[in-house]
Amino acid sequence: MAQEQTLNVQTFLNRHRFSAYQWAIFAMCFFIVLLDGFDTAAIGYIAPSLISEWGVSRPALAPVLSAALFGLAAGAFCAGPLADRFGRKRVLVISVTIFAAGCLASAWSADLTHLTVWRFVTGLGLGAAMPNAVTLMSEYCPDNRRAVLTNTMFCGFPLGAAFGGFLAAWMIPQWGWRSVLVLGGAAPLVLVVFLALMLPESLRYMVANALPAERIRAVLRRISESAAHVTSFVITETRPAAAGKGGIGLMLSRSYVVGSVMLWIAYFMGLVIFYSLINWMPILFKDAGIDPKSATLIAALFPLGGVGAIFFGWLMDRVNGNIVVSVAFALTAVSVYAVGQAAGNVGLLVVLVFVAGTFMNTGQTCLPSLAAAYYPTRGRATGVAWMMAIGRFGGIAGSFLVAELTRQKTGFAGIFGIIAIAGAIAAAALIIKQLASPESGAQEAAGRGEALGH
Repeated sequence: MAQEQTLNVQTFLNRHRFSAYQWAIFAMCFFIVLLDGFDTAAIGYIAPSLISEWGVSRPALAPVLSAALFGLAAGAFCAGPLADRFGRKRVLVISVTIFAAGCLASAWSADLTHLTVWRFVTGLGLGAAMPNAVTLMSEYCPDNRRAVLTNTMFCGFPLGAAFGGFLAAWMIPQWGWRSVLVLGGAAPLVLVVFLALMLPESLRYMVANALPAERIRAVLRRISESAAHVTSFVITETRPAAAGKGGIGLMLSRSYVVGSVMLWIAYFMGLVIFYSLINWMPILFKDAGIDPKSATLIAALFPLGGVGAIFFGWLMDRVNGNIVVSVAFALTAVSVYAVGQAAGNVGLLVVLVFVAGTFMNTGQTCLPSLAAAYYPTRGRATGVAWMMAIGRFGGIAGSFLVAELTRQKTGFAGIFGIIAIAGAIAAAALIIKQLASPESGAQEAAGRGEALGH
């Protein structure tokens, strides 16, 4: 057989079927994000139990509800540049270990102060894990299926959050609120073993950083034996980096800064909606006259709606991604507002919460895929991670927003009306991103750009 001297890694991924090896990578990344969602949302589901057991006021819960979000932001700020420098896998294994240990430790907290500290530690690992899972997964996808596969993988987050709600409703009456946190810590410790033994480094990272050809070839052969005789590898960036720039410098360069800021705003506003509702809906519904168990179950429908991102990912692979996600956030604004008008009708409330969750989580789930497609390899992990890090402050704002609105005695409809404004702002930000860099809107496989390799 003639020996092929040079291989474009992305072309190789595009022309071969999505292999069992790539599905295994998908599964590991999916479970990282699923457990991330479970651990992130767990504190909201145990909040009513904390009020009852420790006798704390609702506003006093705001620090513990937002502690993980501060950790999430700090973890993501650090993890993106570290992953662009040292690799995606190493950061993933360490970060999953951290959030597992933090969640286990939080189960034995004696008071709000201890719980707040351990939730921050948990957040450090959570914040580092999710953007790197998204980045690594996107770099193993063929161009024409990248958005749908990345979005499907990221659906693990809302599914994990929803699953946590159903489990909490069953576990807390039997074993108490601490059992939810024990499960949230033990499961990722098992996952760490699989990641350390089976998860490969990103192909695009290895080529861009001129790692040994033998190591790249060994991974490619798990996808197809046709790579067995290749001696060198290249990648082609359809959106090349500015000369000599990577990581933070690339993300804030003239070509990317407007799009970066608009992604930050959209993710920020999406998390204002998500965390204000996921943390406070059980309490708000209970105050509206719904029994606590039903309130928890209805609230759990909100993150479950994120599976709509699979269809939207399919759309993003075919039409303009910025417009697709903008529409999702516009519909989020309408449906969240409608939830506030349905306080007296439980049946209608169930439907509207699910619809609002579908649009909101669809838009939010699509944003990491949109960001991963926007940045080239040398800055992709940083771009995705910083979008998520800055967005985390939206989650913090959302947690404190509802606490303040309840303190001001704002009504049920007024709270949801104010939250809905964030959806409209997110939609507008993505339109601005499209106007500033129209070539980045669609997920296009074709195009010539900067070739990197060795």
